[in-house]
Amino acid sequence: MGCTSSSSKKTKESDKVLAATLVIQSWYRRYRAQLKTRERSALHIFQSIEYADEQSQLQLSNFFTFVLEHYRHIRAKDLRLVNRLYVSSQHERDIMDDDDDGMLSEISDIYGGPQLQFPLTFADVESLIEGYKQHQLLHACYVLEILFETKKALKQMPNFNLVKTSPSKEVTICGDLHGKLDDLFLIFYKNGLPSENNAYIFNGDFVDRGNNSIEILMILLVSFLVYPNDVHLNRGNHEDFLMNMRYGFSKEVMNKYKLYGKKILQVLEEVYAWLPIGTIIDEEILVIHGGISESTDLNFLHCLSRNKMKSVLMPPIQMHRGYGAEFRKSKGETLQGVRTTRLSFAEEVAQKEWDQVVSILWSDPRDKRGCHPNTSRGGGYYFGPDVTAKVLSKFQLKLLIRSHECKPEGYEITHNGKVITVFSASNYYAEGSNRGAYIKLSRGTRPRFFQYQVTEVTRSRPLHQRVTTIESSAIRILKERIISRKTDLINAFQLQDRKKSGKLSLGQWAFSMQNVLGLKLAWRSLSSHLVTTDKDGNVDYMSCFSDIHIQKPVKEVQSAVIETLYRYRSDLQIIFDIIDTDHSGLISMEEFHSMWKLFSSHYDVHIDDHQVYELAEKMDLNEDGGIDFNEFFKAFYVVHKFDKLNKSDTNFA
Repeated sequence: MGCTSSSSKKTKESDKVLAATLVIQSWYRRYRAQLKTRERSALHIFQSIEYADEQSQLQLSNFFTFVLEHYRHIRAKDLRLVNRLYVSSQHERDIMDDDDDGMLSEISDIYGGPQLQFPLTFADVESLIEGYKQHQLLHACYVLEILFETKKALKQMPNFNLVKTSPSKEVTICGDLHGKLDDLFLIFYKNGLPSENNAYIFNGDFVDRGNNSIEILMILLVSFLVYPNDVHLNRGNHEDFLMNMRYGFSKEVMNKYKLYGKKILQVLEEVYAWLPIGTIIDEEILVIHGGISESTDLNFLHCLSRNKMKSVLMPPIQMHRGYGAEFRKSKGETLQGVRTTRLSFAEEVAQKEWDQVVSILWSDPRDKRGCHPNTSRGGGYYFGPDVTAKVLSKFQLKLLIRSHECKPEGYEITHNGKVITVFSASNYYAEGSNRGAYIKLSRGTRPRFFQYQVTEVTRSRPLHQRVTTIESSAIRILKERIISRKTDLINAFQLQDRKKSGKLSLGQWAFSMQNVLGLKLAWRSLSSHLVTTDKDGNVDYMSCFSDIHIQKPVKEVQSAVIETLYRYRSDLQIIFDIIDTDHSGLISMEEFHSMWKLFSSHYDVHIDDHQVYELAEKMDLNEDGGIDFNEFFKAFYVVHKFDKLNKSDTNFA
């Protein structure tokens, strides 16, 4: 009896322990699922703002087209904008090509950075990487020599790299790196440096956003020059000078190479244009940066003249309508307006080429069947699994590998296993926001995925702390978006607040936020981070703006003017950078007036122009009739009430 009682007691205790364990496991699974939901929500905020900013970039391209169409109204001395965007004369290109002779002799004896020897060898790859690990800067003359040599080599290459693998020779595919040098170092540490026995495909977006874009570009180009048959470089949507002007690479080059920066950027435009637009592995795997559309024609893409697309953000029609030498500024020349006749055969071909390449560089896969305009980014298409199956079948392919989108785990498999997205920039949006990944594959084997995350800070933190950090960063940039539309939001709130109570229902508030900001977010769920509510669940809508404001450089200026200039500061900065051909950072007041008039007309900006002009004049502190536009835009910054730091200049797009 005693033994039976003892055994029964132990069984009951074991059952209690098991039940408690199951309860804890169930609670932890729910808790972890909630954290993952918060993490996905934060990443969705980052991505929505990123894509909205890309829409802004495409809208800016439309503005440049608008400028051209209204050229008869622009003074001759303002032609610098058109010359910069559309005219690259053969004479200028010849100068750039000829200038590489003897450049290396300009490297002084006191230069202490990486030393390269042409023709390049594997030793130069190692020397360059070691120099960059020591935070050394490669001499500008080496940079230019590498660019010239790369351009020569790329001109001999087809539009699509053709790669052969075997069970004994794999190829490694890397996605977006975006200037994150530590990610590239980690890939090489884990996977080895490029060589004849270790082939790589780098699938575009080498530059922008990160702080070390020029270093990544130089490592990739030197590796390509040493191993042209084993290092394959695809063009991404950020291998584009207009994208670089918004997302930081142009500024990085000018800051690091003050004397030669302008020339480096000029040659880079040519290098970008000659980059292949894709790679085909073993005649069965298509590797492109963005995606496809239902009209993607690989046969046509194989034959087009890719080098004509200096920027895929600029439609080609203007180039075929006479925007050539007669549009360069010179004494006695006049401008011709845009012809309204139907497209010629050459124009139709150019338009088709442009459409095809934009789709390749900008499109994204979606679960929904069919092919639809990519409304999030503003360029390219959303393509469904049926489109993938159709295009792959048509060209006898089995798999599409692409990049272009940040994924939490560094990669994602969709469309019934026929589309793989790989993204190699870890911590892309914020510290701990995502892993990076690369793929290894060879003929007859399944792709293998390798993940990593370059961070020491978040690795030791528990999940809830990492999620809280990511969430806080996401809410921060969302609030900056909100404050830039404060006047518009208040008008929308007050339109629904018929009782003038200062409060709206949660549904009314969420509708106004989405309608004004154009961001499809879970506003109801986000309300706890953005506004205060009363016991009945009604939103105090002015609490949106309680802990953030835009600093006014001049107190007398209306808030709507400040918000508008802050909202469009990236666009205006690019326009003025283009006008500022000598990179002095200065433009005349007259140039400011004429360009603002065109800008506000095209963007349908409803603010008092005179207030903008008055503000610009007050910013002309030395009264010399010019504006230091870099200082002008720095004057508009967001102040977060609870920040230890005073200034914020977050840019994800």
